[in-house]
Amino acid sequence: MATATATATCAVSFRNSFGASKPSDLGFVTSQLSGLRICNPKLLPTPLTLTLTLTLTPPLPIVARRVCPLTGKKSNRANKVSFSNHKTKKLQFVNLQYKRIWWEAGKRYVKLRLSTKALKTIEKNGLDAVAKKAGIDLKKK
Repeated sequence: MATATATATCAVSFRNSFGASKPSDLGFVTSQLSGLRICNPKLLPTPLTLTLTLTLTPPLPIVARRVCPLTGKKSNRANKVSFSNHKTKKLQFVNLQYKRIWWEAGKRYVKLRLSTKALKTIEKNGLDAVAKKAGIDLKKK
C-alpha cells in the first residue's frame, strides 16, 4: 500500500512540474525482468518512516556441559539392550568430579570439574603439563 501511494504522489508531482500526460513520460523506469515501476526517491514529498520495536528476552541460565576440559571426554551414545534384544538409545555420561587441586606454580588451590581419567593423568604428569597440553590458562580461575 505504501509503495502504491508513493508512486502515485510521485506521478502527481511529475505531472505538475513537467505537464506530462502519460505515465511513460513521467520519468518512471520499468524493469524488464519483473515489470516493476521504479520512481526516483528524491522526488517524493515526504520521507518514509519506519518504527522498530525491540523485545528483550531474559538471558538463558548458564549450564555446565558434561565435558572434561582437560581430556575432552564427553557423553557417549550407546544402546540399552533388553532381554528381548530390543535396543533403545541412551547416553553414557563422563564421570566428572569437582576437585580442588594444589597448583604449585601459582601457590594456590584451583577448583576444577574433571573426569577421573584426568585426575589420574594429573597425578602422573602434573597439573601444569596437562593444562598446557589442553590449552587451559589456570591464572584466570
